Amino acid sequence: MPAMSLTMPTFWVDLTPAKAQNVGTMKRTADILVERRQARDATTHLRRSHLGAFFRPGQLVDVGLTRDQLRALVRAGEVVRVGRGLYRKTSVEPTEQYSLAMACARIPNSVVCLLSALRVHGIGTQAPADVWLAIPHKARKPRLPGLRLRIVRFTGPAWTFGVKETEFEGVPARITTPARTVADCFRFERLVGAEVAMEALQDGLRQRKVSVSELSRVAEVLPSRRLKAALEVRLI
Repeated sequence: MPAMSLTMPTFWVDLTPAKAQNVGTMKRTADILVERRQARDATTHLRRSHLGAFFRPGQLVDVGLTRDQLRALVRAGEVVRVGRGLYRKTSVEPTEQYSLAMACARIPNSVVCLLSALRVHGIGTQAPADVWLAIPHKARKPRLPGLRLRIVRFTGPAWTFGVKETEFEGVPARITTPARTVADCFRFERLVGAEVAMEALQDGLRQRKVSVSELSRVAEVLPSRRLKAALEVRLI
């Protein structure tokens, strides 16, 4: 009887998909680790920089950060986008000057004035919901969604006289001095109201944050008949 030949079946196991999946997983893991390292390095760099609570992407170059690092910071939750071309560091606690900082960061060529300046200087009782800013006479009126702005125009000596540098939440800014602010309330009386202007004058003098001589000096450079009349009454 002829011998029977038994042939065992051959099984092929294709491991290629599994290997590809492992390679893909390893690549994603490596990418995540690289991204975390970039975010960590960028965070350290950001915290050592002198950027304020709010900043524009263009300011990153000045402190040695790139736009790729900005994206890494956003993904890591260190920075949040609050508007077009405007970001905020999440590590900085908001203060009562949050709106001023945001406005000045977005509109750097501006001057905090009138009711907002009164609030900053602690003169009078005004607590404006709007941010009052002055911009150059021919500048395009800015728009900042999510923030209420009141814009006035300064030209000539009004743009520089009685204006000083300051900062809000680390954001560089410019603001009218106490005397200039009180004088402006009379110059822009139609916008702020006569009662507000007179209150600013009386409270500024009472607290000695302004003097008659300082106000007179402002009136010489930036004439205001209403302010002149109010000062003459004070001197009688």
